[in-house]
Amino acid sequence: MFDFLYARKRHGIQYVRSITGSVLDERFRGFPLIDESASTEDIYHIAKKCPLSAIDSDKMSLDLGKCNFCGACAEKGSKIQFSNKHKTGTDSRDKLVIQKGDKFESFFSNSINARKEIKRLFGRSLKLRSVSAGGCNACEMELNACGNVNFDMGRYGIEVTASPRHADGIVITGPVSRNMSYALEETLSAVPEPKIIIAMGTCAISGGLFAESHDIDRSFFQKHKVDLYIPGCPPHPLTFINALIRFMGKKYE
Repeated sequence: MFDFLYARKRHGIQYVRSITGSVLDERFRGFPLIDESASTEDIYHIAKKCPLSAIDSDKMSLDLGKCNFCGACAEKGSKIQFSNKHKTGTDSRDKLVIQKGDKFESFFSNSINARKEIKRLFGRSLKLRSVSAGGCNACEMELNACGNVNFDMGRYGIEVTASPRHADGIVITGPVSRNMSYALEETLSAVPEPKIIIAMGTCAISGGLFAESHDIDRSFFQKHKVDLYIPGCPPHPLTFINALIRFMGKKYE
């Protein structure tokens, strides 16, 4: 008994005390910062390093929906650097395009506008069905981590269900392969109304590395409106949970 108590004390607190107040390590690549002094030529040379064409030198922007956070654009001395700000979920695809000089504080204050009906229907409890639509399993692993003892999103009433018939919406991970396109449609149709759609990770948002593949079928996103975009490759659990907390209209510290 005493050995158990000693081990428990030695382990310390194993869970994240404040999901909304946590700060990630400075090495984490989160919200990008494009130097206000950057010229079109500067961004043009940086853009050539991007494997996913996420950087637009004409618009002086970086698309978080395409970015895989490889860091090739953020070498020492580069006009583009990544901050450790991880709360990058948005309710609009357009908001993921970060312009030169954009500040995180301004982005965050406007990134998610929780609708009254969402708060009324899902403010206390949100059940989600995960659909792995041809991904590499990285996003799926982070989604699983959201429910472990460290992050415990269940304390906010957020859970992943085993059946779409018991869910309020779906979380899509992966670029949506042809083999999964039908299954994705069927899963969404099984979710009772009203339903929400969440795109988690670069592949789900834009197709990522697989966007130009002939084996990808992204027609789903032309038929259905996505309610929440959570960028990352993969997104950090804190990015995912914070986005849902704000989306549900819960009190944010």
